[in-house]
This record gives sequence, structure tokens and C-alpha cells, in this order.
Amino acid sequence: MDIVIPLFDRFEPLDAIGPYEILGHVPGAEVRFVAPEPGRVTDALGALTVDVPTRYSEIGSCDVLLVPGGAGARALVADEDFLDWVRAVHGESGFTTSVCTGALVLGAAGLLKGLTATTHWAAVAELEVHGATYTAERVVRHDRIITSAGVSAGIDMALRLAALLTDDLTAQAIQLCTEYDPQPPFDTGSVAKAPAAVLERTRTLG
Repeated sequence: MDIVIPLFDRFEPLDAIGPYEILGHVPGAEVRFVAPEPGRVTDALGALTVDVPTRYSEIGSCDVLLVPGGAGARALVADEDFLDWVRAVHGESGFTTSVCTGALVLGAAGLLKGLTATTHWAAVAELEVHGATYTAERVVRHDRIITSAGVSAGIDMALRLAALLTDDLTAQAIQLCTEYDPQPPFDTGSVAKAPAAVLERTRTLG
């Protein structure tokens, strides 16, 4: 089972690493990172570098394509070579998925037109430019296409995907293995719950 996650400069680290942690436990799965060019890519926060040996164009097909988001995803929206690759891989994949603003890439590739989809709450307008209708659901599935909301939602999506690739029991075992049992100290994890002051402070963060 071949799972491919493209990385790029200024990718959001948890978008990629959260699902990698979950999907790496799927029996028989191999998770591979690819990049626009072989070499090091640096995350959006600036301190995490990943050495990626494989150019995305070397991959012609895979069972699962997972596109993370981050500031660098917006550059890919205008990269026709990359979008052509996404379309081609999607044509053969079992599932094509996104986390956060990775949905903008799927949208720019024409995969979300006419569908409901989710992304980070700050990117709703950009998503709908591509013909998708935003929904605030954390994970949205349309047959082979699955989108998930911002950053941490990729873990939820990956667990659902693990169940689809194997079975509920295995996915639950992976959840226990990773001790994914969120108990956040604050209840401000969505725009619907966050007070105005929290939303305003969020807009000042890098």
C-alpha cells in the first residue's frame, strides 16, 4: 500500500507529520515523501527541515495521495506542472486527500468543483474560488476524495482513512497506539467557539 505525501518549502508541519504518524502504522503501508525537487524542504515555522530524496514527478501512481497545507501550498496552486501531476495521480489513486490549505491545491486541480469541502477557516474564500462549497465539518468525504480542516484535523482524517484502508478495529488500535485522546485546556479550537478577542489575537500570529 503506497501512500505519498508531497512536501514543499513552508509546509505546515503537523499537516504532514500528524497523518504520517497515523498512516505509518497501517499494516502493509509504506509512506513516502516527495518534493518539487530532491533535497531539503523547510516547514512554515522555519526550524524543521526534511531531506526528501524523491521528486514528485518520479511517482506515477499511488494508493493514497495526501496533500498538506501551509503557506507554501499557495505557490503550488499556480504551479501547472504540479497540478497536472495531482490530476494524473488522482486518476489512479484509491484516495486523494488534503489537510488544511492542501484543499486549495485539490481545488486548483479541478478535483473539488461542485463538491462540499473543508479547509482552514482562514482560507474559505480561496477554496470557493475553485468551485467548492465550504463546510465547517472537520472531515469531508466524497467517494475517493477526502478533505480535512486546519492542521490538527489531519489526524482525524488519517484515522478515518486508516479505517477505510483496513477496518475500524485496526484504526481504533492505531488511535490507542498513538494515545490520541485529545483533552485540550481551552475550548477555542474553532471559529464558532472562539471569542472575538481570541480571533483577533490569532490574526497576529505568524
